[in-house]
Amino acid sequence: MASDNTHHSYSIIPCFIFVELVIMAGTVLLAYYFECTDTFGIHVQGFFCNDADLMKPYPGVEESSFVPPLILYCVVAAAPTAIIFVGEISMYIMKSTREALIAQEKTIVTGECCYLNPLIRRIIRFIGVFAFGLFATDIFVNAGQVVTGNLAPYFLSVCKPNYTGMDCRFNHQFIANGNICTGNQVVVERARRSFPSKDASLSVYSAVYVTMYITSTIRTKSSRLAKPVLCLGILCAAFLTGLNRVSEYRNHCSDVIAGFILGSAIALFLGICVVNNFKGNHSTPTKQKQEDYRGLPLMTFPRVESPLETLSAQNHSASMTEVT
Repeated sequence: MASDNTHHSYSIIPCFIFVELVIMAGTVLLAYYFECTDTFGIHVQGFFCNDADLMKPYPGVEESSFVPPLILYCVVAAAPTAIIFVGEISMYIMKSTREALIAQEKTIVTGECCYLNPLIRRIIRFIGVFAFGLFATDIFVNAGQVVTGNLAPYFLSVCKPNYTGMDCRFNHQFIANGNICTGNQVVVERARRSFPSKDASLSVYSAVYVTMYITSTIRTKSSRLAKPVLCLGILCAAFLTGLNRVSEYRNHCSDVIAGFILGSAIALFLGICVVNNFKGNHSTPTKQKQEDYRGLPLMTFPRVESPLETLSAQNHSASMTEVT
């Protein structure tokens, strides 16, 4: 191992354990409280009598959807992780790419016996940031749903409001009392969490993140057509997931669009600002190469002797002959 390609650091492991893991654990814990507990109460929103936008038929439980939540969450979490893992190992096996990675990132020496080579560092960095963003997206989505309490398109079908004593002779009559529902309270509570769409947010976050990774790291000549096809296929799958939510009357169009914007924004922020477009932190070889060629001319032309120089040389030769 070359000495100029190593960097000694005694703070990287403590920082990872006591700072980054603590932040990650706090994010997972907050997401758990949003998902599995009733710690945060949902805002009870009123509605209009016989609102046509809220009278769509009940599509059934989430597990009966064309894209069940269990399958969606597994694909959203596992597919990018597998792509990053396989991609990093494949690039490290290739000699030219391995040399570029080693030139970009030095091997970290922690203590006297522990080495963190660029491959391990990049895998931990990219997958760790992806996992953090996935839980952060879930937190933002749940916070938006809890604060707004936006009603799903099938809300009135499951709410079955008791209009006794309510003046609902006109459809535009607003009912501020949202506690007049006589239907299943669990289903009604689920129908109050429509904005933004969680499935749309998580799917587009995963798609945008892995698309940025593929386009920024995989640089082989044979991937000029494969990369666009793969990236467009991933983005199309996320887009169709959002459309499926609208077609099944589980979310409004505005809910899906908001989910797309939220997931894309988080993925772009993490990809550009946190992991620097998935590139290494060290670019010294590139700078040195630029400095080496800075003083050289851009183009070299052959020297052409002018007629005046030829005539002057002949006159000088003739004068020297006369003197001799």
